[in-house]
Amino acid sequence: MKTKFQFIKPLGKFILLLILVGISFSYAMFQGGFVSWFLFYSFLPFALYAVLVFLYPLSEFYVERGFESNEYKAGDELKVTITLSRKIPFPLFYMVLEDVVTDSVFHHSGFQKAKAMIHPGFRKRIKLTYYIEKLPRGEHIFSAARLRTGDFFGVFEKEATVECTNKLLVYPSFVDVPYRPLENRYDQGMTASNVKIQKDTTMATGIRDYQPGDRFSWIHWKTFARTNELMTKEFEERQSHDVLIVLDREASSAFEEMVTFTASMIRSILKKGAQVGLVSIGEDHVSFPIRGGEEHQSQLYYHLAKVRQDSPYALGKILQGEGLNYSQSAAVLFVTSSVSKKMIMSANEYAKRNSSVVIFLVKRKGDVYTAEEKSLKAYASSRGIRMKVCFEGDFSSAFMEVKRA
Repeated sequence: MKTKFQFIKPLGKFILLLILVGISFSYAMFQGGFVSWFLFYSFLPFALYAVLVFLYPLSEFYVERGFESNEYKAGDELKVTITLSRKIPFPLFYMVLEDVVTDSVFHHSGFQKAKAMIHPGFRKRIKLTYYIEKLPRGEHIFSAARLRTGDFFGVFEKEATVECTNKLLVYPSFVDVPYRPLENRYDQGMTASNVKIQKDTTMATGIRDYQPGDRFSWIHWKTFARTNELMTKEFEERQSHDVLIVLDREASSAFEEMVTFTASMIRSILKKGAQVGLVSIGEDHVSFPIRGGEEHQSQLYYHLAKVRQDSPYALGKILQGEGLNYSQSAAVLFVTSSVSKKMIMSANEYAKRNSSVVIFLVKRKGDVYTAEEKSLKAYASSRGIRMKVCFEGDFSSAFMEVKRA
């Protein structure tokens, strides 16, 4: 039904225009004289131009969109260049060009609409440039260009949408977060070690007498068969700085700051030669294993570029239900904007495995560190869990303060 009305409306305007031409011609014929014919001949070009605008196809425009770079970080300025080209140089008096972009560009930026009035004239090629300041993180889709034009009197107004799709992935911004390997605590903090020691069971360096508590798989059976005495293999010990980061995806005003902090930690940890994994649970459950290397780093950044605050449950409840699959020697870092007793109790399960557990409570600049949060920090400390409050703009001291804790 709407399609029929859209067709009838311009047809009605076209008939009205013919009636106006007929009226002006009749007036000139019956009235006679210079004035009446002057009015007819003056009106005739505008009427003819309106008819030509009605017949001119806007779909013959070809739209090309370009960016200065292929990679952007949140907060960067984006320069968008749109080039319109056509084969028929029909003289258009004006044209309104609007770039069709997903709503994700409007968040955390001053960008309103890429809309501009241009005067094409007889030009076959038109170039338009606009800027988006403080580009927000995420995947932004530029899907089409909407064109609108008309005649001098506004009798005919034409609109067309020309498809032109470009996808722009904006990575999170980075800040300097110097990483320092965390101390591993045993027996609720009675002793501490600067590094976590792991035995590399693929490299046996010798044998020794069997001691109670040695694993059954460590027994050297050839020596036992020869001497009838239990001997245990000795393995090469190596240092482990493996880190698992758990990102809270519950809706929060500080979510972008949390993503920035997480991305900055990943870059710093990998730069130090350590390995890092990431667990991100929202509408989807995404888990990256603890690894190193540039390819792994790119995968983590790609996820953080597209991640959304879409978790329907609090992190404490998710941890109780899902659980984390990771090496017991890895340090577990929770990144959240809200902490609760349930979350601390869930994190305590990982602290019992002799893992270093740290909760980073991320806050925006100007937010208040409440008395309840201070109380929860003391409660976490009594459970052997370190909690660090990180304000926007002061992320660089995150690991420094944890080291002193």
